[in-house]
Amino acid sequence: MNELIGRVYGFSKEVFSNQSDLYSKLATHGQSPKALMISCADSRVVPEHIMQAAPGDLFVCRNAGNIVPPFATQNGGVSSTVEYAVEALKVRDIIVCGHSDCGAMKALMNPEMLNGMPNVAAWLRHSHAAQSVVERGYPELENGESVRAASLENVVVQIAHLRTHPSVATAIARGELALHGWFFDIGAGAVLALDGQSGRFLPINEEGPLPVALAAGRRLASGNHYAEAAE
Repeated sequence: MNELIGRVYGFSKEVFSNQSDLYSKLATHGQSPKALMISCADSRVVPEHIMQAAPGDLFVCRNAGNIVPPFATQNGGVSSTVEYAVEALKVRDIIVCGHSDCGAMKALMNPEMLNGMPNVAAWLRHSHAAQSVVERGYPELENGESVRAASLENVVVQIAHLRTHPSVATAIARGELALHGWFFDIGAGAVLALDGQSGRFLPINEEGPLPVALAAGRRLASGNHYAEAAE
């Protein structure tokens, strides 16, 4: 802990002094982050490092298993963060980022690991769909491979949960929001992105377009009738 406290002093003397103008601007004008990133709380996954984000660039929500519970009437930290990011901060992109060697996904696929952790077990119920997909769709996988598959399928499930939130559904319908599903391979330092067209995770590289789970674009199931009537 003393080492971490020493880094706080170093931040004040070195980092902040070199970026004092930026922090002054953020303190005066507030924040306008470009995206919301929902990632795992794993200490090896640092969203700001992965995105090379400066202060003020990224709104971040971290929890065990990068989970987004489906919308419900009861309040929750993730739901409140999503709602605030979309309604107040007007973010244009939401990223759900899973990762390799995820402890939450290991526990999901090996429930005996959850003995003595009833809260974690209850939290992981929001990933049971991913567990079912892996167990029934990937029956040939061994444990390590099944955990990786669960991490990928869990991202897909959490994006589906995101779309149940009224703020997200409205922004999508208006064409104001894109959804992204990412997977960070810790050992390789590589990021895969979910391609909504193929349903596969593809590498992010400079040579091709960014794979997007759900690109921004107006989506009104009944067509433009209501929009035309409003005009």
